[in-house]
Order: sequence, then structure tokens, then C-alpha cells
Amino acid sequence: MKLFQYLLVAPAALGLLSPLTANAVEVNLEDISRYSNDNVENISNFSELYPSDWSYQAIRDVVISRNCSNLVPSGSISRFEAAAIINSCLKDFAQITDQERRLIDEFKYELASIKSSFEGFDMRSNEFEAGSFSNTTVASFSADFAMGAVDGSATEESVGAIYGYEIGLQTSFTGKDSLDITLAGGVGGNHLTELDLSEGTADDVLIVDGISYTIALGDKATAFVGDGVEGSALFNTACVYEGPSDTLSSCGSVSSGIDEDDLATALGASYDFGNGFTAAIGYEGQGDTASGLATEEGLDAYAGQLAYLTDTYGFSLTFADIEPDTTSNDKFTAINAYYSPEEGGFPSISIGYEWGDDDSAASTADETSSYFIGLQWDELGEGTLGLAAGTHTPVIEDGDELMMYEAWYSYPINDSMTITPLVYTKDMATGTDDQTGIMVKTSFSF
Repeated sequence: MKLFQYLLVAPAALGLLSPLTANAVEVNLEDISRYSNDNVENISNFSELYPSDWSYQAIRDVVISRNCSNLVPSGSISRFEAAAIINSCLKDFAQITDQERRLIDEFKYELASIKSSFEGFDMRSNEFEAGSFSNTTVASFSADFAMGAVDGSATEESVGAIYGYEIGLQTSFTGKDSLDITLAGGVGGNHLTELDLSEGTADDVLIVDGISYTIALGDKATAFVGDGVEGSALFNTACVYEGPSDTLSSCGSVSSGIDEDDLATALGASYDFGNGFTAAIGYEGQGDTASGLATEEGLDAYAGQLAYLTDTYGFSLTFADIEPDTTSNDKFTAINAYYSPEEGGFPSISIGYEWGDDDSAASTADETSSYFIGLQWDELGEGTLGLAAGTHTPVIEDGDELMMYEAWYSYPINDSMTITPLVYTKDMATGTDDQTGIMVKTSFSF
């Protein structure tokens, strides 16, 4: 092919590119590459890059690392062909390396011609150089499926199925902070609500289940603010039991770890004293209503905690002041502890006790208490075995103790899939049949 023919091929190729180049990161040059390979047989006649050039080797490195196998250069190439390869491979500029940035600068004029408007390309490049948060965002996905039956529920002895799923997005802007967003959905099920699944609705609507921003304030202090999250998010409650049930999963049915359904906005702070000692405070309020935060009309919950935790044992003391409505003020104090022996074959032991003063109750029933004990074998065979007992409803003074007992075994099929059967029994109030449930939950995470 004569020189003038090459000169005709180059603008023709760029002409094919022009309608596709409104955004440099979205250009797909497979057709152009194919056109060039089929019609420009000896492009080396006007090549400017050779295998001995640093840019040639850098382009080969980019092609290999970006898995652009159809664009591996063979022999010498032109600067425009080099720019086309760079443009095609670097579709995700949020993750460009120093070497790739150097290539962009080296071929900026050729890239400008391909893009038709270098100003837009340069603007995007500057944005990426400043740092886009997408390259620091980590996504996690989980899904739970469960089947089971409960004897004593409203749908007695019937078998039900439910599922829930979550999408977690975690972004760091400075390396010392974290923006966390949780999306959740699923279908809840009448008598299987005892399982601790993702947020479920009858219509399976994907919702924002929680959003929070956490930042480290120096080496010792941490603060957070969020909505739809627990005000005790920074607490280090002394509990190592991790059961599948919603009632006993957090070492018992307690109120001091503030998570009030009527409250939305949460904030808190913690401080690490070192050597296992920590302190934390938390708050929940009605920031999503006209009542506002920390007002006389609004509902509020305050909590504080002191904790001492080691690998083998731990202890925590938690206090909460909760205003469930404008006429009452409830106070709760909880003590939690655990012991996790280093010897294999022995279970960890988690215990908890909470007492409270419920102003909304009658004078004869304003004193409440609840307690919990859980055993967990973390390496029993291939999985984890757990046994627990505790009150599922605060016990009023001189009242009946309504207990719940559970046993479960969590078996990992692989790193992303776990099967957990659960058996439990639950004491119900006088005149109501006790509940016995058997369920199997299959969990996926990746």
C-alpha cells in the first residue's frame, strides 16, 4: 500500500471512532482494531514505536494486566495505534496506575484526536488523578434462604419458606473513614421471623436498610453518624456467642444496646485507652420527624459503655436511658462477660444480665430483668455448634420467666456457602401454647 493510501486509512479509522468517543472511557475499538488488521498490512512503514521503546513495553504490560488479549501489539506500531490500544484497555480510569497515567500523558495528543475533544478527556483524567472514591469502594453481597415449621404459631405445624438478601457498600475517602450503605430486601414469613434474616417485606422491595459514616479522630477516638443503624454501633459488648436466632443472637434480649424501632438517626463515639480498655457513648433520636433530635417533644435514647476485652476473656458494663414516649423514661443497666479458652474442644461461654426500671409500667411491675447464657464450640468437626438459653421477654417483678432455648450447628460447604439447622423452644404467656421450631438456613456471601 502506498503512503497516500495509509494517509487515507488513518482518518477513515478516526472517522469510525468519532461517534463513539463522547466519553473516552466508553470507547470500544474492536471494530477499528479489526479494520486495521484486515486492511493495513504493513503499518510499520510509518510506525514510530518499536519493541525497544519504553512506551511499547508499557503498552504490552497494560494489555496483559487489563486482559486486552486481542490488542497485543506485534512488531512496531504507530502512535495512533498505540493510543487506540490505550483507549480501549483503560476503560476503568478509577483504577489507573502510575505507569498508565504516564502513557496517557505521553499520547495525550493522539488520544485527543481519537476523542475529538481533548478538554473533556483532560477533565476526566484530572478528576481521576484527584482520586475517585469508586476505586476505594468494596461491595459485599449476602443472601439467606430458610425453610421450617413452628408448632404453636398462628399457622400451626405448617412449613414455610423465606429469604432475605443484603448489598453492603463500604467506601473510604481518606483511609481513616468509612461510608457504609446497606441495601436489603426479601420476603418475610409469618412464623419464621425468629430467624435473623435481612429486612423482609411482603412485596420484596429493595430498601436502604442503613447508612452511616465513621471516622477515626486520631489514633484513639472514633465517631460515627448514621440513619437506620444502632446507636450502640461502636460498643464492644462482651459477647462471643453468634447464634442464628433474632432473639438470642446478641447474647439475649436486652434494651441497653439501644436499637429502638421508633428512632432513626444515630450517632456515637468511642475511645480506646489501650490494653483492652474502651469506652463508648451512643444516641438515637427522631431526626426524620418534625420532633427533631434531643427535644422535649421527641423520643430519644442515650447509652454509654465501659469494656475490657482480650482474646481469652472480656467484661462490659452498659447503661441506657430510653424515652419510648413523651410520658415515660426507662433506664437499663447490663453486665456482659465471656470466656474463650485457648484449649481446643472446650466451648466459649457468654453470659449477660440486665435490669431495668420501666416508668410506663404499673408500680408493681416497673422493675424488670433478663438474663442469658450461651455456649459455642467454634471448631467442632468442620463447623460450629451453639447452645443457648435466656429470657426472650423482660421479667417483671414477681412475674413469670418466659424462656427460650436453642441449639444450632453451622456447617460451611465452602468459603461462600453455609448451612445452619436450628431447633428452639419458646415459653409463651399463660393461655398460649409454647412454640417449638425447627428450621434450616442456607447462607451465601461473596
